[in-house]
Amino acid sequence: MGKKTFKTLDEQVEILKNKGLVINDIEKTKNILLRENYFFISGYRHLFMNSKNDQKFIPGTTFEELYAMFVFDRRVRNIFFKNLLIIENNIKSLISYQLSKKYGYREKEYLNPKNFSKDSFKIRQVHDVLNKVKRQIRNNVRQHSATMHYVTNYGYIPLWILVKVLSFGIVSELYDILDDSDQIEVSRHYNLDSETLVIYLSMLSNYRNLCAHEDILYDHRTQKVIPDTKYHFELNIDMTDGEYDYGKNDLFAVVIIMKQLLTDSEFRDFINEVGYEIDILEGKTNILPINNFLNKIGFPDNWRDIINID
Repeated sequence: MGKKTFKTLDEQVEILKNKGLVINDIEKTKNILLRENYFFISGYRHLFMNSKNDQKFIPGTTFEELYAMFVFDRRVRNIFFKNLLIIENNIKSLISYQLSKKYGYREKEYLNPKNFSKDSFKIRQVHDVLNKVKRQIRNNVRQHSATMHYVTNYGYIPLWILVKVLSFGIVSELYDILDDSDQIEVSRHYNLDSETLVIYLSMLSNYRNLCAHEDILYDHRTQKVIPDTKYHFELNIDMTDGEYDYGKNDLFAVVIIMKQLLTDSEFRDFINEVGYEIDILEGKTNILPINNFLNKIGFPDNWRDIINID
């Protein structure tokens, strides 16, 4: 494999032109490449190629279309991110309320290993997760005014304050090791079973990190797969070999999760914002039919109808 060497803006433009991309305004294109980074923009090229093995753009594809896809992904990523933060705050509040009410408000009380899962297969997991929580306390407690206030004035940190410095990933793992009764108390707030909520939180944590680090969102797939839901059935999503084609481990799976974890008004706003960005993208792309694009990101053609399903 040849070495990757530095390329000037002129060389970057020539690479794109040699792959069949239409460059209508060279100076504007160079300015965008300098500001946004050639590597990040070119990450969307596969949408406009016949196959991953074909390194040529579909004839007629313009740089403006490629850049429109980049901008769409950024804007949609921000929409998903702010709603993921809402869910993150909600689940932190529910867990901290349940554990504080039942076990106490000092670390030695609510982080006692005896409070957590009694499953013999989770003994090591309980130990590892609680150690992660304590590590985050040591590393982050002095960086936040609220946690520092409690340590300085009271000598302990209540869980409803501590969750501020815990990552969503740690909180999702914490839910996974809760005692069965505590899991049920939290999951019933969403009318879900605890096993499903474990999967949901793990997947949302994955996408939350993706959004926070501004990684490409549209083609991301997770290892975990969500269970079939009534939304898959009522949207009549296509199936292959008995499995739904969309909404299992893709971006639409996150939409299905948000349908169940956000309030009705929050979810309606979320869908309207995503729909608005899709409408804008449709007006800027001629080569890629919008339905083909939606399917590539895991959205069925009738994805908006989820808003009307009870």
